[in-house]
Amino acid sequence: MTSPSIVRTSTAELYDAHVLKNYARAPLTLVRGRGTQVWDDAGNIYLDFTSGIAVSALGHCHPDWVAAVQRQAGELIHVSNLFRNPQQGELARRLVQRAGPGRVFFCNSGAEANETLIKLARLHGVQKSGGEEGRCYKVICARNAFHGRTFGGMSATPQEKIQKGFRPLVDGFAFGEINNLKSFVDLVDGQTAAILLETIQGESGINACTPEFLVGLRRLCDERNVLLMLDEVQCGVGRTGKFYAFEHAGITPDAIGMAKGLGGGFPIGAMWVRDRFADLFHPGNHGTTFGGTPLACAAALAVLDVMERDKLLERVRTQSGPWHEALRQLAREFPKYVLGVRGQGYLVGVQVESDPAAYLTALRERGLLAPSAGGNVVRFLPPLNVTRAELDRSVEIFRSVLAARS
Repeated sequence: MTSPSIVRTSTAELYDAHVLKNYARAPLTLVRGRGTQVWDDAGNIYLDFTSGIAVSALGHCHPDWVAAVQRQAGELIHVSNLFRNPQQGELARRLVQRAGPGRVFFCNSGAEANETLIKLARLHGVQKSGGEEGRCYKVICARNAFHGRTFGGMSATPQEKIQKGFRPLVDGFAFGEINNLKSFVDLVDGQTAAILLETIQGESGINACTPEFLVGLRRLCDERNVLLMLDEVQCGVGRTGKFYAFEHAGITPDAIGMAKGLGGGFPIGAMWVRDRFADLFHPGNHGTTFGGTPLACAAALAVLDVMERDKLLERVRTQSGPWHEALRQLAREFPKYVLGVRGQGYLVGVQVESDPAAYLTALRERGLLAPSAGGNVVRFLPPLNVTRAELDRSVEIFRSVLAARS
């Protein structure tokens, strides 16, 4: 009997034939990672400053994280939210410890966390209007925001490239200008339930809310009984040198959406809501099948354990300053190509003079992976445990790219 011939198909061919073409992917197949490094299928090594788009907080395959996930996978993986599990309870405790008195809902992604925030706003609006639905439901967001690709998230994201093809969207969203308090004040009316914005706009080019703006929003929300809800999906969980980016402003919001770095590579999202508004949710009006599984929570607990043991927040604060200055030096050396550097901690955008695609390709060819962001921005998202030498290396690679264009 003749054995059928084995046809070996490349990963690129498999993608081309079978994977939905909704991403403009780099021509790169990654097969292995360790720390800040990844290997492609040709054996090339890259310094990874994409971090899975701010997800791999501890880099690739951190041994403590791997051990925790392996241990939990051999013990209990999934039970649904019809029952308690110890890992979810402990993770909730530690997030409440970070954010303040309140309660946590677990889900699977940042988009789901933001959907929970939007549903919270609706419930608050019903309460404000004495139980009448559809009277107080407006959510004020920021121009150039990005809150995800679900229908609620898209509706809160006033970008044509996100919304095109999916209208009609969810009603009830208005948009002010980041760091322009008056633009938000002017939009608040009797129909307003909440203000939702990113503490630092990531996908739109690394644009941070100023402390003064956040303090003003906090005061406005208190005065008008409006929820202040902050999307910390990308900028939270230590990326700025504080566990939450809003801590730099010295305020506390009414609710927080988080995800990405929380699981260190395992999908998990969460929404924290302060005690005063936690009772707006009750059995039956929101839920999830996979949110907060023992395995996902074990992964997140491992991230928190390593962050605390290795003092990663302090390392981000200490190492990011010199790194930012070195990047700003590139702007002084190559003013024709580098127009500015902005961001906090390990969430940094370098604005270049043209479409960043050519820069990203040149960086990749020299061994550095980075994503783009809106407004001609090259975005750098190193893991929280990156070394000073690796930060310095990223600058030198970027310098070589700029020198080659001169």
